Amino acid sequence: MSVADNQVAAGRGSARAVAILSAIGRFLVIAVTTYLGLLAVTFFIGRVIPIDPVLAVLGDRAPTAVVERTRREMGLDLPWIEQFYIYVKNALSGDFGTSVLTTNPVMTDIRRVFPATIELATLGTIMGAVIGVPLGVLAAVKRGSLIDQIARIVGLIGYSVPIFWLGLLGLVLFYAKLQWVAFPARLDVVYEYTFTPITGFYLLDAAMQGQWDVFWDAWRHIVLPASLLGYLSLAYISRMTRSFMLNELSQEYIVAARAKGLSERRIIWGHALRNAAVPMVTVIALSYANLLEGSVLTETVFSWPGIGLYITNSLQNADMNAVLGGTIAIGSVFIGINLLSDLLYRLLDPRTKST
Repeated sequence: MSVADNQVAAGRGSARAVAILSAIGRFLVIAVTTYLGLLAVTFFIGRVIPIDPVLAVLGDRAPTAVVERTRREMGLDLPWIEQFYIYVKNALSGDFGTSVLTTNPVMTDIRRVFPATIELATLGTIMGAVIGVPLGVLAAVKRGSLIDQIARIVGLIGYSVPIFWLGLLGLVLFYAKLQWVAFPARLDVVYEYTFTPITGFYLLDAAMQGQWDVFWDAWRHIVLPASLLGYLSLAYISRMTRSFMLNELSQEYIVAARAKGLSERRIIWGHALRNAAVPMVTVIALSYANLLEGSVLTETVFSWPGIGLYITNSLQNADMNAVLGGTIAIGSVFIGINLLSDLLYRLLDPRTKST
């Protein structure tokens, strides 16, 4: 290789390294800016709501001197800019204060309840993707047919019907009438004191420990709420899959593939779906994030001990440390999933590597 070729190769390598570093820099700036925005919003909400955090801790009958001393200890007598600085510093270190309801550090409570929400949302997303993607593909391939109309109706109902109504209807039908599922909870009472979770994901923990009776009991409790969340995910994923596939099936490479005599099955599942799978990564990731943050009503209806029910109970008891801490935790995960999906999209789609 000549000196000129070496210089050209070195220049390309340097340009590629600069592009990668620039992309990483933009990613970090967006992540930090978004997270600071989340902290600013939660801080503002915590200061404008008509709930005195001092009285929430001490009660309405606390002496005035004790109230003032506690206010100073909590830093609520400082200017807002100083309070926000302390708030951000504590949040970055994982200190969201102490829960009035449980008397535990809020982060300790979040670590305890968040695995239940993650397990529920993960199972729901898997159900939605496994059914939603094939349904969207078939709806696009057979556009205007009966299966296309069914897919549209399924999506319309998923977008229109309130989740809490579906949950109550599901309990009446599958629990009260048919008795196919267990009562609203995460485990039967008989296993609450005999089963020791490891990761907090009961299905995984029970399987790892070989306690299959616990596994099937946990499955009977989670299958209905996960199916409802999966239905919401299915409605979104199937609709977007149909849209992406219609776009791919109208491309010139599909016409060329048919002209070459390739089978319709290979064209649809091997070519069109492969290209549509790139944006589907973002769709599934966003669906997962939406289930994580939108499972509050589902957890309330099914008494599911996740972060949604934790925030609801804390809000009803004016436990604002827990409410804001849980909101920040969910928001942080939502931001992380969004940024990760955007990064994966850029890595998987060669058309975005030059941008």
